[in-house]
Amino acid sequence: MGEFVISQDVIANLRSGLPIVYPTSTLPGLGGIPNKETLARVYELKNRKGTMPVSLGVANLNQVNDLVIIPEIARILDYFPKGSLTLILKAKQPLDYRLGGDMIAIRVFSNPIAIQLSDECGPIIATSANISGQEPVEDCREAARLLGLETHRWIEGICPGGKGSTILKFESEEYSGKKVTIIREGVVLSSDVMEWMTSQA
Repeated sequence: MGEFVISQDVIANLRSGLPIVYPTSTLPGLGGIPNKETLARVYELKNRKGTMPVSLGVANLNQVNDLVIIPEIARILDYFPKGSLTLILKAKQPLDYRLGGDMIAIRVFSNPIAIQLSDECGPIIATSANISGQEPVEDCREAARLLGLETHRWIEGICPGGKGSTILKFESEEYSGKKVTIIREGVVLSSDVMEWMTSQA
């Protein structure tokens, strides 16, 4: 099977500031260019509280070198399955509060379509494609319909569902191997994270 080709109409909508629905390794994501206008549209679509930051999705950590401090311990991403961890890292300069302000959540995509999207457009907003409080669906087209998005505002795909990524918070460049906060346990067990961290001490 050849590489999936993302419609240029979808890319154009995303680059113009319109949120789109795209497949990830768990559930459909709602994303866009992480600027103030697009963030406002994402929060309005989801009816999401502004006090709940969203993540940035990337093809690789190099895409956020200018935005966050990437500690050496971020190599934990190489140990666990790709896409299974989200790292909350200190921003080099504070960003929009809806992206976390001083601390930014970064998820390295594993879905090949999401990786293509980020390769083409850079870091994109990564949040689930559902109205806050409603059960998410696994079909990107259906997720877009439920959010009221028109044609060329989604990428086709059926996601596998399941648990989300495990979220880890690192607050400093300088820390011992045990200074990590597990914000949410997902596909990677907390005990497995702590076992790995202990092995690095």
